[in-house]
Amino acid sequence: MSKNITPYKDSSLSKKEQVTLMFDRIAQKYNGLNRVLSLGLDKGWRKKIVSLVREQNAIDILDVATGTGDVAIAMSTIPNVDIHAVDLSTQMLAVQANKLDKLNLNHCITLAVADAEKLPFETQFDAVTVAFGIRNFANLEKGLHEMWRVLRPEGCLYILETSRPKKFPMRQAHFIMSRMLIPSLGKIFAEDKSAYAYLGESASHFPDGQVMNNKLKEIGFSKVTHKPLTGGVVSLYIAQK
Repeated sequence: MSKNITPYKDSSLSKKEQVTLMFDRIAQKYNGLNRVLSLGLDKGWRKKIVSLVREQNAIDILDVATGTGDVAIAMSTIPNVDIHAVDLSTQMLAVQANKLDKLNLNHCITLAVADAEKLPFETQFDAVTVAFGIRNFANLEKGLHEMWRVLRPEGCLYILETSRPKKFPMRQAHFIMSRMLIPSLGKIFAEDKSAYAYLGESASHFPDGQVMNNKLKEIGFSKVTHKPLTGGVVSLYIAQK
């Protein structure tokens, strides 16, 4: 997380606590605004993760920074899966819990409040996923190491995260969206401009592309690759333990 970004103005709180409170505030409107900001493309991006997890034949899966559960719910279509979904925001988890009740998915998705940098699990998962949450880790390296630790040998980590396009016109469009459009729409629809200003800025500061690949290799992952999606607005990172 960039030290220059303050998502919640309370100096008595740690940055991790500030981010958690921010997500608690916007939980109820998070899904709807994301659909608008991504032009509905987020569903297709998540399907790519699900397809890879399915091809891997993963059964025991951990979804980190699960939020309102879009990825966890999408993966529930894979036969025989056992999914643990964790997040620090109790309000985001509450939204997901309501979804699971309506979809009758409590038998395959277990929710828990947990810190990505101190996961309460042993080495037990075939796959770990994190979508649009890793840039909010207070300590990226610590979070990556924890996800490496809980993976079984040859297990895979799948990261879906925003990235910075390198070519015109997507590069310019991304700048306008992250610095201007996202905060403005956040103020209008979620009545929380500061939260969406943080989300836009955090996207522009995240170490994407080869820099992220190198971080994954330093942690101990192998067969590290990344695939830019939609002109590089989003990247899908794949790494094996």
